[in-house]
Amino acid sequence: MNASKVLSAASIVMLLCVAREGAAQVSAQEAEALKTTLTPVGAERAGDKSGTIPAWTGCENQKAAPVTGRRSDPFANEKPLFSITAKNVGEYKDALTDGQLALFAKYPDYRMDIYPTHRTACAPGWVYANVAKNAMSAKVANDGDTLTGALGGIPFPIPKAGVQVMWNHQLRWEPDAVEYNVDAVAVTTDNKQVLLSRGDDKELRPYYFEEADRSKSPERFLKQVFETSGPPLHAGEALLFTEPLDYRGQSTQAWTYLPGQRRVRKLPVADYDAPNPVADGLGNIDEVSMFYGAMDRYDWKIVGKKEVYVPYNENRALQPTKDGDMLGAHFLNPDHVRWELHRVWVVDATLKSGMRHMLPHRRFYSDEDSWIILLADGWDAHGQLWRTYWHLTYDVPDMPGVVAGTFGLYDLLTGAWYANGLLNEQRTQISFPKRFPAETYSPDGFAANEVQ
Repeated sequence: MNASKVLSAASIVMLLCVAREGAAQVSAQEAEALKTTLTPVGAERAGDKSGTIPAWTGCENQKAAPVTGRRSDPFANEKPLFSITAKNVGEYKDALTDGQLALFAKYPDYRMDIYPTHRTACAPGWVYANVAKNAMSAKVANDGDTLTGALGGIPFPIPKAGVQVMWNHQLRWEPDAVEYNVDAVAVTTDNKQVLLSRGDDKELRPYYFEEADRSKSPERFLKQVFETSGPPLHAGEALLFTEPLDYRGQSTQAWTYLPGQRRVRKLPVADYDAPNPVADGLGNIDEVSMFYGAMDRYDWKIVGKKEVYVPYNENRALQPTKDGDMLGAHFLNPDHVRWELHRVWVVDATLKSGMRHMLPHRRFYSDEDSWIILLADGWDAHGQLWRTYWHLTYDVPDMPGVVAGTFGLYDLLTGAWYANGLLNEQRTQISFPKRFPAETYSPDGFAANEVQ
């Protein structure tokens, strides 16, 4: 591959104006682009000038049959086009994030294998129909904490403010019910692997109920129950999280069940930089899946749009049968990670005056096709790059589309890191069951199910 062409494509940045709060809707004329130059969710249909990023053509690998066991890799026969190493990283720096460059500088053996780009993200037709309606009706208010006028699809396919991109990530397309059997593992500074949690994650997305009435948006767009089976110290514990469309009026709510007490307790703090209990406090709650929760503590700005090497179509990462095979001393095993060149929205978050957060500056890279945030960086109060984040996405044709999966962070100061949502030791990795009963996600129902 001609490196100069990659750099030329990667340097394309589209600067956008930031709309005033509440002026989120686009005109009918702008929305027509979703049928022509833009995909139904707002990505550019055309490929890039170098031909590295192909045109979007719809569901590339769609099939109807559900997968009930382990996932295969549709691109298993592909070989890397080239690899980025500490020796040649300068040739590709324009298509890398600050965090990636820091990893190359800190670890001489860090490597990124670059594969052909496949635009596998897609969604059902009824989701696309909702996106077209959302484009002209969705609004944000209350410092980005309140979303109205959207249901069943990406709310802002043609974003005009950074906070809209963040809502797109939180409301990315996934079916109404998803179940994962996952592990979270930390790797210490002395290269010891520590199982933080193992359990069953049952997710319900009322926002994506196909039959939902647009005039009555659900109060909670996401509900999750995580039941822990390991390690032994935490076996039997459980968590219930619910996320609102109006953080100003409702806030995140969370409950925990501790078998030793046989009681369900409401967590007093379940947002912002409070420790994530599933990760044993190694990560924050608002670092889950790259970003999670209320947005009012930051000013959000769209920096632009550019081409970046990101983890994508990571089904090869699902093939090892042991978590340890995915985990190196300082980073994910490069042999099992696939990198592709994709266009992403770049959003900066800076802490508002008078607000508190351990990360006063953050940067996010959101995929134009799926709106999943794939990479992120975080700086400390001294302006030093502290944490860099990654998010593996899987090609899941029976969804159909791309699903957000394993994520984690590298602490660039201490060298410790962790991976959350590892699926390697599970017989069933990602499934789409019938909706779980509504009482599963109510405090009383949660208590009844857990206290046996």
